Amino acid sequence: MGHLQLWLPVLAGLAGIMAQEGRGDTEVGKQEPAQGGAGPEGTRQQLWHHSRSAGLEDAGAGSHPGGTVREGCATPQPVTTSPLLSPDLYRKVFVFRKDPSDAYVVLRARLEQPLHNFTVCLRSYTDLSRPHSLFSYATKAHDNEILLFKPKPEEYRFYVGDKFVTFRVPDSRRDWEHVCASWESATGIAEFWLNGKPWPRKGLQRGYTVGATAAILLGQEQDSFGGGFDLYNSFSGELTDVYLWDTGLSPEKMRAAFLSLRLPPALLAWSSLSYEVKGDVVVKPRLREALVV
Repeated sequence: MGHLQLWLPVLAGLAGIMAQEGRGDTEVGKQEPAQGGAGPEGTRQQLWHHSRSAGLEDAGAGSHPGGTVREGCATPQPVTTSPLLSPDLYRKVFVFRKDPSDAYVVLRARLEQPLHNFTVCLRSYTDLSRPHSLFSYATKAHDNEILLFKPKPEEYRFYVGDKFVTFRVPDSRRDWEHVCASWESATGIAEFWLNGKPWPRKGLQRGYTVGATAAILLGQEQDSFGGGFDLYNSFSGELTDVYLWDTGLSPEKMRAAFLSLRLPPALLAWSSLSYEVKGDVVVKPRLREALVV
């Protein structure tokens, strides 16, 4: 009995502590729910908010090889309406599905100064026999500042500052064609390469300077800055391996461009192309490889 009397106060104290803790738990349970709502639905909202915030931070951290922050990546949009920076166009093509078409692709290049020399290269695959534009670089002063245009299957026109020279070529028999055209202001020499082979050089716009503020499009010829299209000069088919350099390429590099080998840094490079699709153009894997000769 003596021992029992000694333990009674101790037991009473413990009971009081437990009761106090129970009241504390009850008060915590009555706190206002966290932002986004309590329960499973609130948890999902909080998780969405976290993942969205993380996605924005990740998008802000991305950059292309030149170090420029990616544009338009914070809020993903369909390819047909938003600017993209695609580092993975290897063995991919732009497919221009309709003929004729109002579709085109805008290319983003940061030109810091006018061009006194340049080289443009691309690869195309089409069964068109009517005139069509491949690469159009327009300034507010000149619609055809730089233009690669094919008026018929056996002819290319290369424009600089609204003036052009013509290069006659064999019919491609509906195969891939890789073309490079280069120009230098000091001599006015225009070079044209088809499938890794040079054509006779011609003179064009000696002493001219190509403007730096430009609208650069694939698939349409510009008759005004960024517009004024003639649908019957539109491109239908597949385009790939598009490049623009602010220098004339050496014969070895022209051949390397045809063979898809290592190339020098470019203002526009297919491996890290910044572009915006307008209309019915889709990106697909290349179905056929160009014939290497």
